[in-house]
Parts: sequence; structure tokens; C-alpha cells
Amino acid sequence: MTAPLGPTRILIADDQEDVRSGFRLILGSQPDMTVVGEAADGLTAVDLARSLRPDLVLADIRMPGLDGLELTRRLAGPGVPDPMRVLVVTTFDHDDYVRTALRDGACGFLLKRSGPGLLIEGVRAAMAGDMLISPQITVRLLRNLAPVPAPAAAPAPAAAPAPSPLTAREQEIARLVAEGLTNAEIGERLFITAGTAKTHIANVQAKVKARNRVGIAAWSWETGLAGPAPRE
Repeated sequence: MTAPLGPTRILIADDQEDVRSGFRLILGSQPDMTVVGEAADGLTAVDLARSLRPDLVLADIRMPGLDGLELTRRLAGPGVPDPMRVLVVTTFDHDDYVRTALRDGACGFLLKRSGPGLLIEGVRAAMAGDMLISPQITVRLLRNLAPVPAPAAAPAPAAAPAPSPLTAREQEIARLVAEGLTNAEIGERLFITAGTAKTHIANVQAKVKARNRVGIAAWSWETGLAGPAPRE
């Protein structure tokens, strides 16, 4: 999958007309994005995707004919000779849906309630080869990665902690990523622009050898930089 020379061409697949209309208005307002097609069911979406060859498909989970998970598998899954980018945008945040979509090639998983800013950010992240997952989902999925306290034992000589590869500002960024904050929210918290936050995240990702921001969050928890998310 190569980056487009012009605006990102997007196909919207959602069975609700008002949702498609809203997405079209949000994405069409961006100079680097254009909506090239819409589908109200999964089968039509697959046919349109194969004929229009958009740069990105926005897919809901629950659609008539063919759901978004199967659509993702057919367009982006293992063994697809010419895979497309599929960004899942849905109301349903069940863990099984998230894992299945990501396993079968989705380049992100967003909740509709996350708002237009995250939708735009998710499209741009997908086109840049990154993956964006709604913060609410990220935090929940990472709970199981939190370090488990070891059973009490005789104290061992304290070892000097390994030096962090990150600067103080990058450690702040990594902690906020582990909290599930978006680039814009990190920028607001630290009084920097979203673009500067994105640059810091890219530097952190390279230094800790993480594939994406989920990997940054996992690293932060495993090293004790960030604490486990509060359980609901």
C-alpha cells in the first residue's frame, strides 16, 4: 500500500444514512481527503472497494449482508493479494471485535462517539502507516499488560534501575499515551501543538522500538513508567 499523490480517497461503509452524511461532511472539509463512494451494506462496500480502489475504507461493524469484520478480512486480511486500508469506525467496542478486526488487517479501530477530531486523526494515521485505536479501548485492552506484583519474598539487594532511553519530556508523552490520550489531548495537557506531540510520539516509538502507540503504552506499563489504568 503506497501513499496517494493527491487527497486521500475514502469509501464510507455504514448502514445509517445520517452517519454516512456526517462522515462525508467531516472528511470532505479536509483539504487532503475526498469521499469517492458510499455503501449501506457490506457486500456493496466490497464491490465498490474493488472497483473504485479507494485509499481507505471506513467500515462500520454491524451492516446488512456482510458485517464490517468480514469486510475487513476480505479487503485487508491475511492472504489478500492487494490489501486495502480499512479503518473500523463503530458504536460497538467489544474486545472480541477489536481483536478480530486488528488480526484481520484493520489499520485502526475508532468509536463513533470519539468525535470528528479523532476520525480525521485516525485517517491520517492510517495513511501514514500508523494505527490509531480509540483511547477508551486502548486503556481497557492494556489492563492485562500491567505488571503483576510478585509474591512477598526475602528482600534482594536493590539493583540500579536501567536508564530510560527517553528524555524527561518524552517520558511525559509516553505516560499520557498510556493514559489513552490523543495527540490533541496531549498537546492541551502539555501546552504544545498536536503536531509537536506527534513528533515526540514518533521519537518515543523509535527509541522503545514500538510498532505504534499501543506498543508505547505497553512499554510504559512494563517498565513502571505508567501505572495500571483504574478498573471500572
